[in-house]
Amino acid sequence: MKDKPTLDLITLGRCGVDLYGQQIGARLEDVTSFSKYLGGSSANIAACAARQGLRTGLITRVGDEHAGRFLREQLEREGVDTQAVITDPTRPTAMVLLSIKDNDTFPLVFVRENCADMAISVDDLDADYIASAKCLAITGTHFSTGSVKASSTAALTIARERGVKTALDIDYRPVLWGLTSRGDGETRFISSDSVTAHLQTILPLFDLVIGTEEEVHIAGGSTDTLVALANIRKVSTAVIVLKRGPFGATVFDTDIPDSLDEGITVKGVTVEVLNVLGAGDAFAAGFMRGWLNDEGFEQALTYANACGALVVSRHGCTPAMPTVPELDYYLENSVDIKRPDQHPWLNHLHRVTARYRRAPWPELYIHAFDHRSQLIDMAIEAGVSNTRIPELKMLLLEATLSVVNEQGLQGHAGILADDTFAQDTLNVATGMGLWIGRPVEVAGSRPLELERGNSIGSQLIAWPAEHIVKCLIFYHPDDEQSLRDAQEKQVLNLWHACQVSGHELLLEIIPPKVDGQRCLDHDDAVVRSVQRFYDLEVYPDWWKLPGLAATNLKKIEALIDEHDKYCRGIVILGLDAPIEELRAGFKACAGIERVRGFAVGRSIFGEPAKSWLSGKINNAGLQQQVIENYKQVISVWKSR
Repeated sequence: MKDKPTLDLITLGRCGVDLYGQQIGARLEDVTSFSKYLGGSSANIAACAARQGLRTGLITRVGDEHAGRFLREQLEREGVDTQAVITDPTRPTAMVLLSIKDNDTFPLVFVRENCADMAISVDDLDADYIASAKCLAITGTHFSTGSVKASSTAALTIARERGVKTALDIDYRPVLWGLTSRGDGETRFISSDSVTAHLQTILPLFDLVIGTEEEVHIAGGSTDTLVALANIRKVSTAVIVLKRGPFGATVFDTDIPDSLDEGITVKGVTVEVLNVLGAGDAFAAGFMRGWLNDEGFEQALTYANACGALVVSRHGCTPAMPTVPELDYYLENSVDIKRPDQHPWLNHLHRVTARYRRAPWPELYIHAFDHRSQLIDMAIEAGVSNTRIPELKMLLLEATLSVVNEQGLQGHAGILADDTFAQDTLNVATGMGLWIGRPVEVAGSRPLELERGNSIGSQLIAWPAEHIVKCLIFYHPDDEQSLRDAQEKQVLNLWHACQVSGHELLLEIIPPKVDGQRCLDHDDAVVRSVQRFYDLEVYPDWWKLPGLAATNLKKIEALIDEHDKYCRGIVILGLDAPIEELRAGFKACAGIERVRGFAVGRSIFGEPAKSWLSGKINNAGLQQQVIENYKQVISVWKSR
């Protein structure tokens, strides 16, 4: 008896880098910038199936270079098992250049000569690994040459011998079969007797066959869909899933009837099409969710149609794939969602549930040194130039990393740093596994102003994806109407920019002081401010808040639970309080799950920085004091 499978699905085949043109409507010749995504049909199916809750793995090869490492890391972020992803020492990672010209025109160029994923060999196959899955899925491209046909057939033989289901997504690309020119990658159908004969030799090896009408035509050797289906049935007993575009999809699990509609048919949902690329892979993954979970053909087709519909409305393939919460919400509300790409809550769900493979940040110890105006004032007081501030910030990062490494705080440590004085510091910190936030507000501005103008979207294009947008707003819900409107408009613009760019947003709220003193209704103002921004349909990934009484923190926790259960949490700021004074504020956080940690700055670096700028201590002295202060704040936090 086959052991209980540890994976639901293993895919074998294409895995490469997709470079998607960012300019919609442009010829590929005229595209000026590209977004880089995980791509390739087998990788897309594996990633989408993982987003749909299946345990998935991938058998493929990637190059021994940056692109190959990107693909491996991205697959792991998506939750795809990569133990069978081989690093090819000599061949490059596959790549595709593509653009979206209009609803029917998607120019693309496959760069796949001697590429890694077409070099999968029989020696790469681990029979026990294949046997660990419920199903092995292969795409048609991996039968297009003698070598990949041999390895794919060997994998299928193992699967069938070990009781593993087998699935084929025909995925017919004439250019990959050598039937058209390199520049004609978007052509989906060219009749070919040799390709038909080739496919019909492998059709008997599958339990499930998925294809569009054109793909069924090439597999069945006829442009009459019913005739083609009948020809497939002559050589295969597989369940056949026919994708019919706006008519939905149909399953044929026995004899082919006289009409397509006599099969098990589920109509599709209607959306405006932006990009059909990747929709078929999403369809296959959605169908697998229902099929492998024994939910019946109708439910499997329902998932499949909806997955495909969401992807055709978005940019990219893998990044456009829906998650379970998103798909379920869409299925409940699809009648009212004609433009999924413009639906605020659906887009929010897509953004926050697709990130669930990122670092979880269960508890955060953030050293915040994004200060600009305060450090300028310190430099003036010390009688030194602002040009010393960048050096200071690099020293602060080094001190932070010293504590991280000494105490093993990887996965818990972070920094807040600016690009005014700390761009070099940010460059060094990026990719090190730190939580990294960057401010966008003009320091001290009220009404809120954004640095480098209000075109925040144009700025975020240049930011690494891991950087978190931090915005401090001095806000009170009882502010005069025009002031409040101006501030809220800025926050809404920032929120929408983050929705598009994919960056997380940290919103820091501090009620303005009255005559230099904390306002009398301070805590209540913070609670009401959080409520106000949720009412405006702003859903920050993080809240950065001043120390509050426990009762008020619990109110905010309740607001988060009510409005956005996917919120990452709250971090508590320190302002310039002495470390011992932080203890009471930290103590109020005890037992409040949504409070994830602290983001403290001047309490850690303030006095050491003043001494360093004035020449009273050297680099080592500065760092030693910062290290001790940072350790002490962490200790106070942990003892709360």
